[in-house]
Amino acid sequence: MQDLPDLRGATILLPNYHVAQPLAQALMQAAKLNQFQCEGETRRQRANDADSASSTAITSDLPACGLSRMASGSIRSERGSQRSITEAVELGALLLPQMVTLSDWALSIPLATPIQPDTQRITALYQALRERRWFADADLWSLSRELLGLMDDLTRHHVALPESETEFSEQLAKAYQARSGQAMQFEARVVHELWYAMAAGNELDSVRAYQQRLARLAQQVDRPLYVLLTSDLAAPEAYFLEACCARVAVTVFDLRKMVVDAPDCALLSRSLQHAAESADLRSDAAMLQNQPDAALSRRLRLFGAHSLEQEARAAEVQVRRWLLAGKQNIALVAQDRLVARRVRALLERAGVLVRDETGWTFSTLAVSTVLMRWLDALQSDFYYQDLLDLLKSPFIFADQEASTRKQAVYQLEQLVRKHGVASHLDAFLDLAHGENEVQVALARVRQAADTLRRNSDTLGGWLRALDDSLSILGVLQGLAADEAGAQLLQALQTWRQELASVSTRFSRAEWRHWLAQQLDANTFRDSSIDSPVMITHLAATRWRSFDAVLLLGSDSAHLPSTDNGSVWFNDAVRNTLGLPTRETHLAQQRDDLLALLAMNDTVLATWQASKSGEKNLLSPHFEMLRALHELAYGDDLAERELGVLLEGAQLRAADMPLPDEAAMPAPAVPHSLIPSRISASGYNSLVACPYQFYARHILRLNELDEVREGVEKRDYGEWAHEILHRFHQQFPVLVEHTRAELEEALQKISSEVFAPTVERDYLARAWLLRWQQAIPAYLDAQLKSEAEGWRYQNGEVPFELPLTGELTLHGRIDRVDVQTQAEGAVKVLDYKMMDATRLRNKLKEPGEDVQLACYAHVYEADEAAFISIEKDRVIAIAPQDLPELAQANIERLLAVFAQMREGAAMPAHGVDEACLYCEMRGLCRKSDWSAG
Repeated sequence: MQDLPDLRGATILLPNYHVAQPLAQALMQAAKLNQFQCEGETRRQRANDADSASSTAITSDLPACGLSRMASGSIRSERGSQRSITEAVELGALLLPQMVTLSDWALSIPLATPIQPDTQRITALYQALRERRWFADADLWSLSRELLGLMDDLTRHHVALPESETEFSEQLAKAYQARSGQAMQFEARVVHELWYAMAAGNELDSVRAYQQRLARLAQQVDRPLYVLLTSDLAAPEAYFLEACCARVAVTVFDLRKMVVDAPDCALLSRSLQHAAESADLRSDAAMLQNQPDAALSRRLRLFGAHSLEQEARAAEVQVRRWLLAGKQNIALVAQDRLVARRVRALLERAGVLVRDETGWTFSTLAVSTVLMRWLDALQSDFYYQDLLDLLKSPFIFADQEASTRKQAVYQLEQLVRKHGVASHLDAFLDLAHGENEVQVALARVRQAADTLRRNSDTLGGWLRALDDSLSILGVLQGLAADEAGAQLLQALQTWRQELASVSTRFSRAEWRHWLAQQLDANTFRDSSIDSPVMITHLAATRWRSFDAVLLLGSDSAHLPSTDNGSVWFNDAVRNTLGLPTRETHLAQQRDDLLALLAMNDTVLATWQASKSGEKNLLSPHFEMLRALHELAYGDDLAERELGVLLEGAQLRAADMPLPDEAAMPAPAVPHSLIPSRISASGYNSLVACPYQFYARHILRLNELDEVREGVEKRDYGEWAHEILHRFHQQFPVLVEHTRAELEEALQKISSEVFAPTVERDYLARAWLLRWQQAIPAYLDAQLKSEAEGWRYQNGEVPFELPLTGELTLHGRIDRVDVQTQAEGAVKVLDYKMMDATRLRNKLKEPGEDVQLACYAHVYEADEAAFISIEKDRVIAIAPQDLPELAQANIERLLAVFAQMREGAAMPAHGVDEACLYCEMRGLCRKSDWSAG
C-alpha cells in the first residue's frame, strides 16, 4: 500500500502547460489506486483487531509509475495526509497541487525597479555604435540585436567580464589559442565597452529582472517542490533550486532519464547516442535481438520522397488517412517550413484546417505588407507600381465601400497605363482630373504623405506619424477588423509607449529599417482555428503525447537544425566564458527527438531523398536508427504503403478522360459574344490567327498597357505621327513656303513634341536625333508628291463605316491626300517607322495585311500606301490592284463573321511570324501541340 501526500501543500514545476492535463489525470488515477489499496488494508486490520478504533497508515516513497508514459504516470512524493486524498476521490475531485512553470511563477513576484524594454536597449546600442563609428557600412540594427542577445547570454549565465579591457582581450586570446591581434583586440573592445555602458544604468533588463524575481521567490518558498525536467537547467534556474533546497524539500524528476531507462526505448536511446559518437552498431544489434519489445516497426516509419511536392503530397495523404482512422490530435513537426507551408495549403484545399503553434512573423503577413507598401510608395516618390500595390490592399480606405475603392483603383490603373505616367503624386492627380473618386483617394494619399515627410524624428515620433497617416488612409479601421491586424496595431502601440522617453533622433531610412526588423522579430499566432491538426516545432513537443506525429524535413540539412550562431566568439570562447555552445544546442535537439519518439506510438518521418537530381541524406539520427533497426530486426522502417498510394493516385489521374491538351485549340464563338464592331487592326489579327482574335477581342484578354518607363520605338512612332500631323495642319501645301522655312518649322515642332520626354529621360534625345535625320528626306518625298499633284487634305481622321446591320468597321487614318490634277482622286497614307523591305513583305501576299485595303474602302480611295520613314530614307510602298483588293477584303470580312455566327471554329493556325510577338501564345500553347 502507498500513501499520497496532501497535494494542496506542494508545488510542481512544469516544463510547459501542455503536460498539466495528463499529469492531473495521472495523479487522479494514482489517487484512486491508492484509495483502493488503503481501503483493503483497513479491512484487513479491522478483521485482525476488532477493538482497534483507527488504522495505521504505512508510509513509503511512491514509485515512479510510468512517468515515461504520462497518460498513466505518477510522481514520487513525501508522506502526507491520506484522509484528504481519500475524501477528495470519494467526492469525485482531486485537490491538485499548484502546477506552474517557473517563468510564470517568477512573474508573480513584484519588483520596485522599472524594467527597461528591449526596444529601448536596442536603440541605446544602435546610438552607441553610431556615435563610435566602429562599423561604417554595416547594418547597425542587426549588429545591435546581435549584441543584445550576447549581453543577455552573458547575464543569464552569470558571466562576469574583467574590469580591464586588456585583461579581457588576453582572456579571449587564450580561448582562441592565438596571439592577441588587432581584430581580437577590436572584438574585445566592442563587447567590453558596450557591456559596461549598458550595465551602467539603474534600470533592470528582462534577464536581470528574472534573476531578481527568482532570488526573492527562493526566499519565500515554504512548500515542497517537485520539478519535472525535460532539458538542462539554465544558470538562473539551477541557482534558484539550490537556494530552495535550503528551505524546503526539492525532488527533481529528470524525465529524459526515465525515457532512456524505459525498456521500449532502448533502441531509440542507443541509436541517438551512436549518431553522436559514430560507434559500431553490431554489438548493440546483437543485444537488441533478444529484446523484441524494443522494435519500432509499429511506431515509427520513414518515407523518402523524390521532390518537395511529393513529400508534401505524402504528408497530406497520411494526415487524411489518420483523420479517417479517428485520430484527433495530429502534430506536424516542421523541421522544413517550406514543406510545411505546402502541406498546409494542400490540406486546406482538401477542407482540413491547420492550427499553427509556431506562428508567422509579421513581416510575412498582408497586414504588414500594407505598411511597407505605404513606406515604399513614399520613398519612391509614388512610383506607379508601389502606388497601385498600396491602393489594391484590402486594408486601405476601409472606411469606404469596397466597390467604391476598387472602382477608383481600376480607373487610376487604366489612366496610368494609358498615359504612361510612371511616378509623382502630383502627376497622378493631374491625370485624374474629372475622376472624382480617384482624386479623393489621391488627395487622402497626399494628406497622409505630408505627415511623414520629415528628415528625422525619434522612433516614437515616427510611430505616431505612421499612426496618423494610417488613420488618414483608413488603414487603421481595416487592420482593426482583422485578427492579425489587431495584433499588429497592439504591437505598434506597445512600441510607441516603450519608446516615448527615448529622445534619440533617426532618419526616416533608419526608422524604416528598425520597423522592418521589428516586424521580422515578432510573431502572429492565429487563435481562431480549432483543428485536430496542428503545426509545431520540435522544442514545443517536449513531454507531449499525440495521436500521431508527422516529422517533416527529416534530412541532414534540417535535423539536427543548425544554430544561427553568433558573429561574436566561437565555441571555444563561449565554452571558456561559460556560454552555451553548438554542442549544447545539438544535445537539446537529441533529447527532444528522443522524447518525441518515446512519447508517441505513431510517428512518420519524411524527407526528400533527392533534390535537383542529387542524393539528399537522411538525418544522421534516423540513419543510425534505421541501420541499427535493420541489423537487429531485419526491418529498415521504410514506409512503402504510402508510396504505393501516391503512385496509384498518379495512375488514376493519368487514366482520367481529360481534354486533349496536345491539340490545336479551335473554340466556337457564342452568338452573344460576337462583336458588332471591328477595327482595321482587329481585322489584321483575325487574318493572322483566328484564335488570337478570339482571345483578344472576344474574350477581351488583352494585356494591360505597360507603363513605359524608358523610351521605346512605339513611343517614337507616336511622336512622329503627332509631329507630322501638327506640321501638315500648319503647312498643308509645302510648295508655298521656302525649304528653309519648312525645315525650321519642322525642327521646332519636333523639339516641342520631344521636350517633355527629353527633360525626364536623356535617352530620348537619341530618338530625337534619329527623327531629325529623316526630316530632309521627308520634305523631299512630300515635295515630290505635291509635284505629282497630290495635296494634304486631313490627318488623324477617325471613321465608322457600317458594313451591315450587325457589323461596323472603325478606326483612324493617319493621312488623306487628294489629287488636284484628277478631280475626286483620293489617296490614303499610313506612316510606318520601319524598313521598306518589311513593308513590302507585308504586302507581298494580297490580303495578308488588310489595313490599307480597309482604309481605301472607307474613303473609296484610288490609291493607298505605307510611308516608310527609316533614318534618312522615306519611301512610299503601295499594294497592287487596290480597288479589287479593298472589295475582296470587305467581302472576306463579312463572310468570316457570317461563318462565326453559324458556329465556325476559331483555330490557332497563325504562322510563326504572327506567333513571335503574340501575347496569347501562352494561352494557345502552340509549343505543346505543334510538337505533338
